[in-house]
Amino acid sequence: MLICVASVTIGSRDVGIEDVLAALGGSHEGFGPAAVATRIPRTLLAAAAGAALGVSGAVMQGVTRNPLADPGILGINTGASLAVVVGIAWFGLTTASTYIWVAILGAGLTAVLVYTLGSLGQGGATPLKLALAGAATGAALTSFISAVVLPRSDIGDSVRSWQIGGVGGGTYASLLQVGPFLLGGAVLCALSARALNSLALGDELAAGLGERVAAARGVASLGAVVLCGASTAVTGPIGFVGLVVPHTCRLLIGPDHRWLLPFSALVGAGLLTAADVLGRIVARPDELAVGILTALLGAPFFIAIVRRQKVSRL
Repeated sequence: MLICVASVTIGSRDVGIEDVLAALGGSHEGFGPAAVATRIPRTLLAAAAGAALGVSGAVMQGVTRNPLADPGILGINTGASLAVVVGIAWFGLTTASTYIWVAILGAGLTAVLVYTLGSLGQGGATPLKLALAGAATGAALTSFISAVVLPRSDIGDSVRSWQIGGVGGGTYASLLQVGPFLLGGAVLCALSARALNSLALGDELAAGLGERVAAARGVASLGAVVLCGASTAVTGPIGFVGLVVPHTCRLLIGPDHRWLLPFSALVGAGLLTAADVLGRIVARPDELAVGILTALLGAPFFIAIVRRQKVSRL
């Protein structure tokens, strides 16, 4: 709650909470109405996207039993980004609602590709192989994005700013458009919580406990892809939230996905909103894109996890 209050009151020009409350009550004086019109939807979008990415990361880690799983590391954010960029450049897509559909499609196809590549060879889809497959796929897709954008000077600047990842363009309209997708993805993930606990024991034990392993993994993966694709469509690709948040929550409340998923949503919402506020503070009177701050936080965290797990065991 305090983070949300800070997000509404702090910016290039600070606004007192009393001015915000007055604007909510109908006052048109001062800077309060502008803060209500721009910063409240921005705050809500940051919280919704952070929650979606946190839950998506937790589910991906559970489905793959991979501590390095994250929509950014596995290249899924980049796949969603490529789909949106292609839609803008080649098919003239202009609205958030159409971005969402193509982003989810791109995220889903990329997830299938990365898992297929990571499953090749001996040992199947090990955590390290999945991370390497995701990194390679992400690099290739980033090159495709550049190839699509560079010849198009009319969309280059807007696409590049969107690719950094940010919530500054949040509006009530975009929230209404993305909300049903985030809600649907969250429901699928929540319904998969008990199955994810079984999958953590291994496929054979999960099947012995009565789980339909393929169906459980498919439903959970679909929920994670919808959350990732929908949030990427409206905020751009924001990395490492899905990596940092689930690991932090496991340290606090344990590995039970019935608790891990809602806590990941809460912590993810707080983390992304706090990063957005920090970005406004450190670069005043301008602001630093939230995607840059999450990368600065997440990259050392990723290295620490790899060192802790020991590459030979991955």
